[in-house]
Amino acid sequence: MEIYILRHGDAEPRSADVEEADRKLTSKGRRDVERVMRAASAAKVRPDLVFTSPYRRAVETAEIAIQQLDPKPKLVETEALLPEGRPEQVWKELRSHSAANETLLAGHEPQLSNLVAYLLGTPELRLDLKKGALVRIWMEKLGTAPRGELKWVVTPGLVREIE
Repeated sequence: MEIYILRHGDAEPRSADVEEADRKLTSKGRRDVERVMRAASAAKVRPDLVFTSPYRRAVETAEIAIQQLDPKPKLVETEALLPEGRPEQVWKELRSHSAANETLLAGHEPQLSNLVAYLLGTPELRLDLKKGALVRIWMEKLGTAPRGELKWVVTPGLVREIE
């Protein structure tokens, strides 16, 4: 299975007037995710399924990703991708959808960096996952313990440099 991990784009600043779960993407955040997903689409990223945190900025990120993809995958919200979620919860969710050939996960830091380390079987790995970045991990099988292979990481800054 190909697993793509997408951090949400730049979001509105924290404020007493807006609930954490309701913060939306900024125009820069939208542009960054669009750029990264155009590059991903050109690289033949074709997920069957997109999981997202229910937080607004993650849902918006997942929706932008789907707009850039062909064919359009199914979108599923899951609390496993909330910022305080544990990688084991996401692994359980992935294993319950093992029929998918490719899956994209949209969520938040620090959970996504921890998830990448978990999926690679390297819990000590430190990763600076930028907003709007996309990680590709190959999993030969979805056994009881993950043992993935990192294929690539694309950041908005990298895509801007090559556009």
